[in-house]
Amino acid sequence: MDRITKAARLMIVSDLDHTMVDHHDPENMSLLRFNALWESNYRHDSLLVFSTGRSPTLYKQLRKEKPMLTPDITIMSVGTEITYGSSMLPDDGWVKILNQKWDRNIVIEETSKFPELTLQAETEQRPHKVSFYVDKTKAQVVMKELSSRLEKRGLDVKLIYSGGMDLDVLPQGAGKGQALSYLLNKLKTEGTLPVNTLACGDSGNDAELFSIPDVYGVMVSNAQEELLQWHAENAKGYEVVKFYLFYERWRRGEAANCETYIASLKASCDPTATFVFPTGVEKTLHECIYAMKGCYGDQKGKQFRVWVDRVLSTPTGSNTWLVKFDKWELSGDERCCCVTTAKINAKGSGGASDGYTWVSVQQKWLEGYEKKDTSIWLF
Repeated sequence: MDRITKAARLMIVSDLDHTMVDHHDPENMSLLRFNALWESNYRHDSLLVFSTGRSPTLYKQLRKEKPMLTPDITIMSVGTEITYGSSMLPDDGWVKILNQKWDRNIVIEETSKFPELTLQAETEQRPHKVSFYVDKTKAQVVMKELSSRLEKRGLDVKLIYSGGMDLDVLPQGAGKGQALSYLLNKLKTEGTLPVNTLACGDSGNDAELFSIPDVYGVMVSNAQEELLQWHAENAKGYEVVKFYLFYERWRRGEAANCETYIASLKASCDPTATFVFPTGVEKTLHECIYAMKGCYGDQKGKQFRVWVDRVLSTPTGSNTWLVKFDKWELSGDERCCCVTTAKINAKGSGGASDGYTWVSVQQKWLEGYEKKDTSIWLF
């Protein structure tokens, strides 16, 4: 951490098994290519973080087996342990947070009542992680019942299922996502928040990494079934959030004024897609995008923020969803809100993995938050 005294240009947070490390690559060519790229172009001003479900014992074993770089930060045991540098200095502040409403003895006592659960090796049992194997056909039922029992015992826990067989019981405040959030907050407090953070993963215990605000994410092509299912269930809301984040940056002049962006937005809309404004006026989405093109940077240097709240997606068909949310806009001292309903279809025959197409958007004012001048209301 002391290696870089200012904000890192990039912080990569990567899972190890089947993400950074390809166990089907006996020559380790992909890992070695990454190593060369990192050392030649990024090491001097960027941070490398390994985030793994492995315990310290199995992590060190993997380092002996594979030509891995030395990370600046290591997050282990599904986000329950954070260490720094080659000496792996532990973060005592994180330990104190995880101790809240956590009693490992009660977890052991309650899980022993489930014959479906098989304890993993002793090396994988950690102070804030108790790990089991469970058949995927029984996992959901066991997790529901176990969660209920632990709650009745006064514990606030998190159950994470990954790899089609691994079940980890952690404190509610633990997990790869929470560990990353803690780390980002710590760096921000120190004045060294990375300019960009990229998270990469392949399994269910990596899902949280993709839910952290302002963190970019990569789901690798060999992602596990449970992560693909998580993506399918959450991607509709992400489409909405992603668009409005871009919309805000476009109006503030913070995104590049590039025709490619406009073309990409148009491509994500059905040619006949409509937008019904809160005033009742109806236009095509393509017309709205064209109007947005002419507003590039019109809010530059001004107090202008956009955010969405209460995003909820409901399937209406095999490849169709209704996404409802509140769209808020702050312009100067005026705060406005529209209750918005969007219809989104999955592209192609591959479902969520192929992306989404906007079919229609309809808005109405939230009472008490109408905009005074509706002539400049775009989305």
